[in-house]
Amino acid sequence: MSVVMEVSINTPALLFPAISVLFLAYANRYLAIAKRTRELHSLYNKTQSFFAKKQVESLRKRIRLIITMQLFAVMGIICCVLTMGLVFFGLQLMATYTFLVGMVLIVLSLLISMWELMISTQSLNIELENIEGS
Repeated sequence: MSVVMEVSINTPALLFPAISVLFLAYANRYLAIAKRTRELHSLYNKTQSFFAKKQVESLRKRIRLIITMQLFAVMGIICCVLTMGLVFFGLQLMATYTFLVGMVLIVLSLLISMWELMISTQSLNIELENIEGS
C-alpha cells in the first residue's frame, strides 16, 4: 500500500511567513555575534584574557553553525518554490518528494539552531565564570 500526500500549490506557500521570521532570527543572531566578536577582539588585545580567547573560539564555531543554518533554510525555501512549480506543471509525485526534501532541510536548519543555542549557553557560562572569578 502506497500513501503519497497530495501537495497543492498552497502547501509550500504556507511556510513563507514562518521562513521570513526564521531568517530574521538567524540574522539577529549573526549580527549579535559579530558585535560580540569585535568587543572580545578589543578586550583580548588589551588584556590577553584567557576567558576572551575561549569566547572567541566559541564565537567562531557559532558563526559557522549560523551560516550552515542559513544555507539549509535557503535550500529548503528553494525546494518549496520548486514544489510550487512542479505542482503547476502537474508533476505531483516529484512535487511531493521535493517538498519532503525541503521540509527535511528546514528541520535540519532548526536542529542546528538548537545546537548553536547550546553553545551560546556554554559561552554565557564562561562569561559567568569570569565574573565569579574576578
